[in-house]
Amino acid sequence: MDTPLARELADLSVRRRALENVNVSFTGDTRVLTVSNQKGGVGKTTSAVNIAAALAQLGAKVLVIDLDPQGNASTALGVTHTADTPSIYDVLINDLPFEEIVQQSPESPNLAAAPSTIHLAGAEIELVSQVAREFRLRRSLETYLSTHPTDVVIIDCPPSLGLLTINAFTAASEVFIPIQCEYYALEGLSQLLGSIQMIQKHLNPELHLSTILLTMYDGRTRLAQQVADEVRTHFPQQVLDTVIPRSVRVSEAPSFGQTVITYDGTSAGAVAYREAAVEIARRATRDEAAQENQKKEN
Repeated sequence: MDTPLARELADLSVRRRALENVNVSFTGDTRVLTVSNQKGGVGKTTSAVNIAAALAQLGAKVLVIDLDPQGNASTALGVTHTADTPSIYDVLINDLPFEEIVQQSPESPNLAAAPSTIHLAGAEIELVSQVAREFRLRRSLETYLSTHPTDVVIIDCPPSLGLLTINAFTAASEVFIPIQCEYYALEGLSQLLGSIQMIQKHLNPELHLSTILLTMYDGRTRLAQQVADEVRTHFPQQVLDTVIPRSVRVSEAPSFGQTVITYDGTSAGAVAYREAAVEIARRATRDEAAQENQKKEN
């Protein structure tokens, strides 16, 4: 029977089969992506952990750094983050080596996490008096990566521009912005772009906006389509083709200490995140090839 639901299920089935045949490689330098949006409730942490899990499923070695005091990424990845757990707070404030806080996620043998704890809530104030306060995460991470081969590092930021987020921007080379397909989607984005430019100018010239992911997409509404079109018009190179639909399964997964990739890998939300991860991986390969060609031409 040809109904909208039947067409949707048939489309999902085709997309699942396509993902089974995907082959991507992870070569070159470690990619460090900061997932940021100063507007809350846009699917920032959800996107960070699900993209990380999907990349790990594709064969990448992935490290997620939970820099948000709420610790939601740590919860979703199933790692311990009680008050007495060695965490990213100890790296930033007490100079604890990264390898002493990194935990293996039960999600995948390819996925590890540096957890957040409640202590991180006070780190903004404590960082003020620290030497090289904007570079503490970068220096610790560089030391860790020199002895622990990793393909992708994903940093989940708090939804504010304080010293924690500045540390994330300074440690990363790429900014990944999830944007919800809602009326206020672009509100605050200009402020975030201004912050990125400030970091580029004063602290990290390598930082650039590489990826925008449209989340909470409801194809039944004209508004969602209008927002998507507007974002694509402003950022044609950065916006992924894949959009993440509103999904009950995506929302449920963290309460089971899982990402949607392992909670229900065949659901529409999981398929969309897996497709987005393939795009992110392939864009890196494309960019590396472009850089190699440019070097040859020069």
